Amino acid sequence: MPGETLDAALDAAAQFGKAGIGSLLTELGEQVTSRAEAAEVRDHYLGVLERIQRRKLPAHISVKLTHLGLDASREGCVQDVLKLAARAEQARSFLWIDMEESRYVDATLEVYRRAKAEWSNVGVCLQAYLRRTAADLDGLFSLAPAIRLVKGAYNEPAAIAFPKKRDVDANYFQLAQRLLGEAARQRAKPVFGTHDVRLIDRIREAAVKQRVDPSAFEFHMLYGIRAAEQRALASRGLGVRVLISYGSAWFAWYMRRLAERPANVWFVLRNVV
Repeated sequence: MPGETLDAALDAAAQFGKAGIGSLLTELGEQVTSRAEAAEVRDHYLGVLERIQRRKLPAHISVKLTHLGLDASREGCVQDVLKLAARAEQARSFLWIDMEESRYVDATLEVYRRAKAEWSNVGVCLQAYLRRTAADLDGLFSLAPAIRLVKGAYNEPAAIAFPKKRDVDANYFQLAQRLLGEAARQRAKPVFGTHDVRLIDRIREAAVKQRVDPSAFEFHMLYGIRAAEQRALASRGLGVRVLISYGSAWFAWYMRRLAERPANVWFVLRNVV
């Protein structure tokens, strides 16, 4: 994180913009249980989009639906997502919907379908470690979706998620190839959220083989992780965005992520070192 405040996140986004790298802004928080608190989160993001527009930043926003009160009211959450998508369109920005634990996948995809029916500037995240993701992808292709593919970081049982890293990696690449194939036909906008350099190289090679224009897909990485690789990809003419998290809830959020999936501890330490 560049800091806890939105100002710090926006300033970081401005610096990345000067280097030809886009940004993705997200306020840390989740599992809001009241509509009043969810409305505050919605209004915060409306303000973020206003400031993105005012500063002419190449920045998008990424939201968690439980932060927008999915557990409190699904319909209320849908309406808030629609308001954010409309404001993002005015700001020439984009709204990304994050994916959370597997128990939220169906609800998240339902909200995404409703938003995509009204606005084109909405994307959703899918997790390669879930066994169901290939089928979910099939069900979304008719929407000409924007998909951010990640490996997944929540603790899930083996019946739901691939427990071995090599299986997750293999599924990720298979899904990536399918996304590139749809992108070649202009029927999907793939985004690959990964810091795995070998996987990135394989995706780039697959894009060349499938004759996918570099402008048709992007790579997303976290702030502070593999910064040199971010700059290198951008220098090669590839689309790169950095996910910038901010907010006072950072400690509780990160501790929960580490407690849920101990492998995340090694990921963080390895990249810090």
